[in-house]
Amino acid sequence: MSDDLVTISGGDLTARINPLGAELWSLTDAAGAEYMTDADPAFWSGHAPFLFPIVGALSGDTLRLDGREFSMPKHGFARRSKFAPVHAEGAEARFRLTDSPSTRAVYPFGFVLEVAYRIDGMTLHTEVSVFNPNATALPFSFGFHPAFAWPLPGGFSKQDHKLVFEKAESPTLRQLTPNSGELSPNSVPTPANSRELRLSEDLFRNDALIWDVFESKSLTYGTDGGTSLDLHFPDTTSMGVWQVPGARYICIEPWQGHADPEGFRGDFREKPGVVLLEPGATRSFRMDVTVNPR
Repeated sequence: MSDDLVTISGGDLTARINPLGAELWSLTDAAGAEYMTDADPAFWSGHAPFLFPIVGALSGDTLRLDGREFSMPKHGFARRSKFAPVHAEGAEARFRLTDSPSTRAVYPFGFVLEVAYRIDGMTLHTEVSVFNPNATALPFSFGFHPAFAWPLPGGFSKQDHKLVFEKAESPTLRQLTPNSGELSPNSVPTPANSRELRLSEDLFRNDALIWDVFESKSLTYGTDGGTSLDLHFPDTTSMGVWQVPGARYICIEPWQGHADPEGFRGDFREKPGVVLLEPGATRSFRMDVTVNPR
């Protein structure tokens, strides 16, 4: 584990955050149980990146603005950017990323992206705020991408785990087009039974499960009679669930936005799910994770 990690603790929980991406690397309880991915590079070495200023892939990895084209890889640049630690003391930490010549070369806007973590009892609160310092609207998408341990601590098997949504979701969902990573125009039947999705590796043989419209603002991940995590995400409109089959994590990803629809060649501002943030305004996205040990 990197020596650069910033540690915050509230007694019941301890979080370790890497300033590279302001990314949560570890979440442990007082007994030392780990609730995040083991980040095995044989599968995926990510932990909980933030997706900004895009979610998913662009058609041809190209951002189109006002007739100009900019190259941008999947999920944007925030996850590979060094955030400045602004504050870290006790149970709280805050990190900031601002535009630079390198970001403006691929995304021609000023921005301020702040990530605030706070532990309160058995809950880790995360709030990400986007500020627009420009004289014109700032177009962007944003997503959470946390990889939680699967199985969770507590001795249950992977097949005992499930997601229970706050509300009944659509009977169909979307998938990604192979190779391009664009959002397929075709819907497929959901493997969820109304509010409940039983987890198995077979669900992810064709990549992520994607709800481009997700009504729930909370869900529970875990096992009956065992450890569980309650997730609350009041500010996003889409959801992805993903893993590399065989890995020991499950990504539960509340998003504002998603990958480009297959064949999309329009201006980025016109893409479904993109936020147009007015000059001088701030938009915040929250995700709370409450740990319920066995």
